[in-house]
Amino acid sequence: MIGAPITRREDARVLRGETRYLDDIEPAGVAHAAFVRSPFAHARISSISTPADAVVLTAHDLHVRRFPVTAVDGTELADEGHPVLAGEEVMYDGQPVALVLAGSRALAEDAAELVEVEYEELEPVVDPRASETTLTRWSRTAGDVAGAFAAAANVIRGRYALPRLAAVPIEPRGAIAAWDRELDRLTVWCSAQDPHRPRSQLAHILDRPENAIRVIVPDVGGAFGGKGVIAPEVAALAAAAIELGRPLKWTEDRYENLLAAYQGRGIEGEVELALDGDGRMLALRGRLLADLGGYLLTATPIPPHTAAMLLTGCYDIPAAEVTVTGVRTNKPPTGPYRGAGRPDAAYMLECVLDDGARALGLDRIALRRRNLIRRFPHRTPMGHVYDSGDYERCLDTALALLADSADSADSAGEHPDRLCGTGVALYVERAGGQWEAAEIELDRGGGVTIRSSCSPHGQGHETTFAQIAADRLGIGLDRIELRFGDSDVVPRGVGTYGSRSVAIGGSAVAQAADRLIESARPCAARVLSGDASWNDWAFVSGDRRVTLEGVARVEGGLSAGATFRSAPVFSSGAYAARVEIEPATGRLHVLRIVAVDDAGTVINPLLARGQVVGGVVQGLGECLVEEVVYDEHGQGLSASLMHYGLLTAADVPPIVTAEVASPSPLNPLGAKGVGEAGAIGTLPAVANAVADALAGVRLDPPFDSERLWRALR
Repeated sequence: MIGAPITRREDARVLRGETRYLDDIEPAGVAHAAFVRSPFAHARISSISTPADAVVLTAHDLHVRRFPVTAVDGTELADEGHPVLAGEEVMYDGQPVALVLAGSRALAEDAAELVEVEYEELEPVVDPRASETTLTRWSRTAGDVAGAFAAAANVIRGRYALPRLAAVPIEPRGAIAAWDRELDRLTVWCSAQDPHRPRSQLAHILDRPENAIRVIVPDVGGAFGGKGVIAPEVAALAAAAIELGRPLKWTEDRYENLLAAYQGRGIEGEVELALDGDGRMLALRGRLLADLGGYLLTATPIPPHTAAMLLTGCYDIPAAEVTVTGVRTNKPPTGPYRGAGRPDAAYMLECVLDDGARALGLDRIALRRRNLIRRFPHRTPMGHVYDSGDYERCLDTALALLADSADSADSAGEHPDRLCGTGVALYVERAGGQWEAAEIELDRGGGVTIRSSCSPHGQGHETTFAQIAADRLGIGLDRIELRFGDSDVVPRGVGTYGSRSVAIGGSAVAQAADRLIESARPCAARVLSGDASWNDWAFVSGDRRVTLEGVARVEGGLSAGATFRSAPVFSSGAYAARVEIEPATGRLHVLRIVAVDDAGTVINPLLARGQVVGGVVQGLGECLVEEVVYDEHGQGLSASLMHYGLLTAADVPPIVTAEVASPSPLNPLGAKGVGEAGAIGTLPAVANAVADALAGVRLDPPFDSERLWRALR
């Protein structure tokens, strides 16, 4: 089963309309919530007046703490956790100020319009470079950076920036909260990426033990990192359910999602590379500035730190000095969005390599090839230990595929007036790490139930995890059932994010299956009247054999569990892009994307390719149209899908994919991660192709027609 391109088992249920999303759940007696939101990016709240017949709760009515903030690897953090509801001050346009309840969502929205909030408007900070408030700071130096730059034959440098992006899941956020007074237990149904992180966050905010909270994650219509931290609105709903003693429901609309949900990227930086006379990289300096918004959410410090740690990429750079400063602006907070710092690092590093090669008259491919890491494990100056890889093979494969496709469907030669460009980029992706758990039960009828701490929201866990178990146990896929997403049912784990599910969660399934076999061995020996060896998915003793199902029938069922822990694994890849630009209009045509990824052992190549293609399309969206825009007053100008662009199928060029396999030695599957690869590699490859078409003029994305038209003039 490992490596078999099996179609997703969960799709049949989706296509038949048998899924159950958050908004499909309607407990008896539920009241619906709407939120009063700040119309200002920065203001003091002078007073709040509420209608006499309306149920309205403000910050003064809720007994809550601010959001917990993850301390990352020595990062200095300001004490600025996000409040559940704004108290005396609002820090971004759309921040929730009051919670209004009614018998339906429409009635709650009507009542919210009657709440009068008096504000004293304050001057907002929109440009992170103008901010005077530092929320996070991190730095690391390894090796003789100053000496390397002093001795360098050449120094190349560049400044690069990525705009804020919105996750735009097809299903926006939402939650239902119900409190059982007799048990003093809160149940929260939440559109989230896993049940355990929301439960931990709620336990901190509500100041309650985790075992007094149950989180249930139903079917989820996409997340892309944007549902890894619970929304302030969800925390307010949970607190209000306890205060009022009745079930409450909130489902976010698209306007709210684009206005107030946490956003991704929003980072700029200056990168310098010291080279010797042969083009060898001696040292790197990086100074990153992250626009973190008005407050810190739980995961806000993570993406900038990830970008910093990966800034040396695939290259054997002996010394590095990187500093990250995260500052406050009057915008929504940032957090993980597909890639979560990895695209940022690849973009800055791969762009400075192209720009430096062009300035020095060097071949950009030769410069990369000369400096690739070739021996593993490899410790980077930032402290990561790369477990395995074959970066040169990825690069060679991408270049060959781009050359093979040169005369296929591309329009080169058909439009001689257009400006043509090609771009190449490599990346390293940190995946996995920490731990996950799995439990397996084999009933006496031969049915297998797997409970996993991971939680799917489109990745295909139900198929890949079943393949892993079937491969280990020799039991058909049709007899394997997966359980996810209920903190009372599944074992505790870290959660689904960062391309970690197969490497860590899948390895837990594999280990649990192995332990199930071992637990059956004594019974098998009794049945066979001799030593029982496991061979061809059965216990064998001489010419006698008994299957695992046969042992389960004798024992009345079998069960086993496992918790798998691992250091991070490191996926990698090389991407290439070919583009054309119309000089008269500035319109960019992306003709082709080549994606070569090394995710170690691939459990299901069909699903892996789907993840790559999806990531490529999101990366293209970042290149072509996606950008969250604010005016000088901090007002969001991208709060509808008329103003925040998304690609359609008609906008997607041919995507050529290929795999290189360098199995990881850190887990029993040899697996790494591939869920974010496309979003990482596409961005710098297209950016370098655009700069190539513009004869070295460097622009930051999105590469819309007006920007390109102006650059050409």
